[in-house]
Amino acid sequence: MDTAAATGLTFRDATDADVDALVALIESAYRGDSSRTGWTTEADILEGQRTDPEGVLAVIKSPGSRLLTVERDGAVVACCQLEHRGDHAYFGMFAVSPALQGGGLGKVIIAEAERHAHETWGVVEMHMTVISAREDLIAWYERRGYRRTGKMTPFPYGDERFGIPQRDDLQFELLVKPLAQPAQ
Repeated sequence: MDTAAATGLTFRDATDADVDALVALIESAYRGDSSRTGWTTEADILEGQRTDPEGVLAVIKSPGSRLLTVERDGAVVACCQLEHRGDHAYFGMFAVSPALQGGGLGKVIIAEAERHAHETWGVVEMHMTVISAREDLIAWYERRGYRRTGKMTPFPYGDERFGIPQRDDLQFELLVKPLAQPAQ
């Protein structure tokens, strides 16, 4: 965690008391005009909410799941979900404050999440799903070692808990990254 320490970041598990701050962070990174400050915005393809307090609390409470909360100087600046799924971990709900995007925090956070999942659960791969239309975001993950699989799952059209699509071609693509092999 030397890199994290060098950037002044602290990582901890989210608690019930973090729900409102985490919902606000996630919404600010992906929806509405505030999200346009950063580069991860989905405002042009989805309106409505990205998540809600119930969804965030469900991740916090779920066995085998962690919602890592990232702080700098006592303020929540990022988060990501890690879920243990056998030989791999699922990485999701990744958000960095739009005002801090583009400064390298995302690289540090994803590296820490991968390290944590590998060391804690012994997983050999990290999986995530990304809206396939988000070519810029997919390219960012590819630069971090993730590969496109071509495996698609449909976007949950009609379920406004995930947003209100502004296009009819949305789907999720599975991205996979091998992690270091467990020590023998």
